[in-house]
Amino acid sequence: MESERRRALPVLAALLLGASGPPATLDQFEQALAAQPSATAALGEWCAARHLAGDPQIRAAVISGRTNDPPGDLRRILDLSEDDRMGYRHVRLTCGGKLRSEAHNWYATDRLTPEMNHALDDTDTPFGRVAAPLRFTRERLAGERGAASYCPRGTVLSHRALLRLPDGTALAYVVECYTAANLE
Repeated sequence: MESERRRALPVLAALLLGASGPPATLDQFEQALAAQPSATAALGEWCAARHLAGDPQIRAAVISGRTNDPPGDLRRILDLSEDDRMGYRHVRLTCGGKLRSEAHNWYATDRLTPEMNHALDDTDTPFGRVAAPLRFTRERLAGERGAASYCPRGTVLSHRALLRLPDGTALAYVVECYTAANLE
């Protein structure tokens, strides 16, 4: 944990120093995302460091009724049996009233506490903030500049990642589509 913080400090310092300068680059944004296990935390720090909003709080607007089909091997990826419950959440993450990311998140509900499941079901709190006490890590599976086939138009960066608990157990599979508003 301490080494992760030390690794993130130069990235955050560079972001802070460049915050009042020219618009951010996609490379800088990718470095900020890579420095955190949680995209929610990375977006919050990015918004604060770049002064993108007076209140850099990340908010999740839950999108209901519209789902992306999960990958066919998702139960295997998350190591879930047919009887294990899998949660799904589709959100738009905003900061300062601007869309920063659209995300699809499939997760193992039994690996979260009842309180965490309740928060995910009934609030607009982002998954990363809800699950942060579990100290998960992030394994990036794929990334591409621009909109991947599963992302909406206007996406400048697309990621797929697996979130893992400290013992290596898979917690969630996420698809993230980042917008150009992050580069202001």
